[in-house]
Amino acid sequence: MRGKALKNLSRSLRRNQTDAKKRLWRSLRSRGLKGCKFRRQQPLGLYIADFCCLERRLIVEVDGRQHAVLKGADERRMAFLEKERFRVIRFWDNEVLKNTAGVLEVIAEGLDSPPSPLPSPFQGEGVNF
Repeated sequence: MRGKALKNLSRSLRRNQTDAKKRLWRSLRSRGLKGCKFRRQQPLGLYIADFCCLERRLIVEVDGRQHAVLKGADERRMAFLEKERFRVIRFWDNEVLKNTAGVLEVIAEGLDSPPSPLPSPFQGEGVNF
């Protein structure tokens, strides 16, 4: 999926959020957590992140039952996001609904962690010194 189709899907996902995502968004929006700006349903490459803080390179995913079945797709997505230096924190819907304060505490800790360092430009290039 590319460009306009991805953007349309992102808009649709924002309009049709799960209860867990709605609850979490109320706390993250308008720099509501540690003054950090989060975007919801943010396109990144070929993927869409549930919640993304670009300045801290942190993604928060809230997963429903479908993710238990989509393991291979989730692994490819994670590999891409990690390559782009994002850290990803995942929660199940029921975790967000039953323990919102605890989820926000974990996210706040993630915001305090530095992003992954850039890889050496020579790493994996077959350069010998």
